[in-house]
Amino acid sequence: MYQRVREYAAEHHMLQQSDIVIAGISGGADSICLLFVLLELKREMGFTVTAVHVHHGLRADSADRDAGYVEKICREQGIELVTFHEDVRAYARQHKLTEEEAGREVRRAAFMEVLKQKGGTKIALAHHQNDNVETLLLNLCRGTGLKGIGGIPPAEGVWIHPLLCLKRKEVESYLEERGISYCTDETNLEDGYARNKIRNHVVPYLEAEINVQSSDHMAETMRQMRLLGEYVETETGRYKKACICTDESGSILLQKEAYVHVPEALRPYVVHSILCQSAGKSKDIEAVHVRIVRELMDKQVGRRISLPYGVTAERSYEGIRFAKEGQASGGKEETADLHMTSRVIERTSQMRTFPKSPYTKWFDYDIIKNTVKMRHREPGDYLTIDRDGRTQKLKQYFINEKIPREKRDRIWLVADGHHIMWVVGGRQNQSYQVTEHTKRILVIEVDGGEKDGRDC
Repeated sequence: MYQRVREYAAEHHMLQQSDIVIAGISGGADSICLLFVLLELKREMGFTVTAVHVHHGLRADSADRDAGYVEKICREQGIELVTFHEDVRAYARQHKLTEEEAGREVRRAAFMEVLKQKGGTKIALAHHQNDNVETLLLNLCRGTGLKGIGGIPPAEGVWIHPLLCLKRKEVESYLEERGISYCTDETNLEDGYARNKIRNHVVPYLEAEINVQSSDHMAETMRQMRLLGEYVETETGRYKKACICTDESGSILLQKEAYVHVPEALRPYVVHSILCQSAGKSKDIEAVHVRIVRELMDKQVGRRISLPYGVTAERSYEGIRFAKEGQASGGKEETADLHMTSRVIERTSQMRTFPKSPYTKWFDYDIIKNTVKMRHREPGDYLTIDRDGRTQKLKQYFINEKIPREKRDRIWLVADGHHIMWVVGGRQNQSYQVTEHTKRILVIEVDGGEKDGRDC
């Protein structure tokens, strides 16, 4: 059995000679087996081990017994032990969690604290194949994706699970053969937790009535799903990179033109990854959020939805823009690098061509009624759109040009009162065009006009 664990750990690159391993030791069969396997590997490889025990404050005398046993074993084996005493029931009430969820969070926090204190590199946990099967069935019953079908990963970041290749019976046989005792958590025999119901009733029924190798087959399926998941993750990253752009405020644009080329099977993963990036975390980003974001792509421009962690997603002309509370949805306003210069020149008969640069324009100076200003949009702004004098509200012009709502306030305008002479980088008002009757020309040049905010 030790050889199998050794090979499994090597296959998944779990341990190196230089590692400082933090081992979660509860006192039960699984964790005591983990401790002794790690000690064997330690003698062979040379890494160091620190044990961590978390007293949950739930089982009174039996919990004290477990803590005392772990202390005794670690003292006998010369292993440093760090013990935490926590009130898991109070933590669960405070954070509105089940006691099972609260216990898991408290343990993870304790392991991470010791990892930081000791300069640790790995956290070893004692999950085995039966735990993994229970996890798979729980995930399937609650609703899951590809990652959930993959079960508990052998190694992920600092977290390692050297015993995942073993069944519970093999763990117990290992301890029995060596005469090593362990504690029994009596709550594991109760049906108070969903996992216990699966452990005590569902898995035994499947193995007795459906297929004696049910757990083995599920373990193999999880292995294949993890491999597939790694491939999907790689492809998701590649397509996501091609689909998004990020502005200076941190908001993310999912570009529809690129998104439609993502294979249908990968689209949910791309959207989920974008949501997690926008939120800054993945917990509570669920399938329902992915679904409503995907549906938003088919909605009208301007539709907006609220998502976890203060993230909003808004349909724009280009696709969907994700922004978090406190982010300006359109990005940093460009003002410091933009300069307007103007001058008035006399029209001569030799002037037959006009500048074609989008950032230099000529205007009929004699028809201007107010002081010319360079500014952003205001209520009442309008354009003259043809030589017949027909006008159009500036808002409608932005809609027709498919300029995203979040960028309209950043576009520079040259205005004669509310009459917009020029949308910088875009349309020039027909009424102000230089004609054969023009005597004086207003020349306006904008330096930095390429930064009008219309680039992603």
